[in-house]
Amino acid sequence: MKLIQPTFSILISTKNRLTDLAFTLDKIKYLLTQDGVECVVFDDGSSDGTHEYVKENFPDIQLQRNVVSKGYIFCRNKMLNETQSEFAISLDDDAHFITDNPLAILKAHFDANSVCGLIAMRIFWGLREPISKLSKEKSSRVQGFVGCAHIWRMKAWRTIPNYPEWFVFYGEEDFAAIQLFKKNWEIQYLSEVLVNHRVDVKSRKTNDDYTIRLRSSLRSGWYLFFLFYPITTIPRKMTYSIWTQFRLKVFKGDLKVLKIIGLALYDLLCAMPKVMKHSNRLSQKEYDSYQKLEAAKIYWQPEK
Repeated sequence: MKLIQPTFSILISTKNRLTDLAFTLDKIKYLLTQDGVECVVFDDGSSDGTHEYVKENFPDIQLQRNVVSKGYIFCRNKMLNETQSEFAISLDDDAHFITDNPLAILKAHFDANSVCGLIAMRIFWGLREPISKLSKEKSSRVQGFVGCAHIWRMKAWRTIPNYPEWFVFYGEEDFAAIQLFKKNWEIQYLSEVLVNHRVDVKSRKTNDDYTIRLRSSLRSGWYLFFLFYPITTIPRKMTYSIWTQFRLKVFKGDLKVLKIIGLALYDLLCAMPKVMKHSNRLSQKEYDSYQKLEAAKIYWQPEK
């Protein structure tokens, strides 16, 4: 029998990715039978039979559904705000744990680190699991985390604003990370728990959504500058960001990036009222301390 108030919630948002979701659920189903564990799947307007599949094959999973898509950030906020668990694992529909019985490791780390508000896990990006799974990395405090696999101490989540739905795509994790920093919560990278994010990163540049991804990535980064960074640092950060796109892409023949830069700047201008409303600027001292933290560890590669 499940506990009324679970220790862990595994939260998955999905849309029209039934094959990926089914694979993930099969990989983590052994966790769902453990006491103190619940799973919520939020079907964000799928038309591929996702809702019916989960309902029939995983009746113990709590299933939510948007008939019309409202976006994955909306789904994330709703699931996080509704869970009564002590810890909430955010897992993409194309990601699964490689480490056996990861929940005990995660809880032990939280118990030993009272200022840890969020754990960022070690992530291997690839369509297949890595041959070597060992790592010599040590746990450390980092600036941010990857959306596809992380775990919240819900006490920390409740001290910060929701993910900004107006970001639409990209940047919301960094938004939350800086809010946590402002509230004196730490994000800690835990190498002991390995996750496989089943994505071919190299192929993304040839995907149809490459333009959308780059535009979203640029504008969200710029939103963050104006939301959080000291005013005096913003001109330099903006200049460097744009120059990097020219140096790495435009000057190498990727001329469509010129249009993307223009569109992202237009997005920034349109979003300025929201940016000013939600601004929570770091002091110069806070900014300097934040910059000294180790960057988010996004891609892990096995040692050769």
